[in-house]
Amino acid sequence: MLEIDNLSKHFGGIRAVDGCSFTVPKGSITALIGPNGAGKTTAFNCISRTTEPSAGKVLLEGQRIEHLRPHKITRMGLSRTFQISRNLADMTVLENVICQSRIGGWRDLFKPALGAEEVEKAMEILDFLGITRIAYEDGSNLSYGQKKLMDLAALLMSDPKIILLDEPAGGVNPTLLEEIIGHIQKLNEQGLTVLIVEHNMDLIMRLSHKIVVMAQGKVIADGKPEEVRENPAVLDAYLGGVLEEAA
Repeated sequence: MLEIDNLSKHFGGIRAVDGCSFTVPKGSITALIGPNGAGKTTAFNCISRTTEPSAGKVLLEGQRIEHLRPHKITRMGLSRTFQISRNLADMTVLENVICQSRIGGWRDLFKPALGAEEVEKAMEILDFLGITRIAYEDGSNLSYGQKKLMDLAALLMSDPKIILLDEPAGGVNPTLLEEIIGHIQKLNEQGLTVLIVEHNMDLIMRLSHKIVVMAQGKVIADGKPEEVRENPAVLDAYLGGVLEEAA
């Protein structure tokens, strides 16, 4: 579904992403893990083109996308969330979900603020996520976990083929975390491909079919969870016993 080939991003003399290559199989849940500063989010930004890569290729179903604008990449079927919710102040959850999902460019300026079909679709997604009760709640009044669910709803509005989730469990209470895990699993069972950045190793081990490990901007391991868990380079270099404890 997604192929990253020798991807790099330099900020002056800093190589935040340094020649990374990995693949995301169609229909899989693939995790991208590593310590803070490993380059995971920068790689996400380059893939989704919110940051322009310095070098390398990004292919979505065999088509290069690293030169495209973000809304065109979304039209091709790749959508993402961010670590920090980007909800718009003084707008309801429903309005946020619809507004953030539009990818028609300037043509959307001539559409109604909330089209009937969009409202119906958004409410179906909110129902799937179990948050229809907050559809008309001001986005700024939500808990951190509810904002994560709202962001996921907005992402699903674009009918993606693959979703990139940047720390969906960050700051979420254990109960809501279980709900988010369940939603991701259901979406994957329905055929959606998932690439996820996350520090919660319990979540990663439970969800992932494949794990890619980054450190200092490079990929240092790539394989099934059990393979990564037993990889001495991963454990000894920077993760210590975290993966073993999660297992």
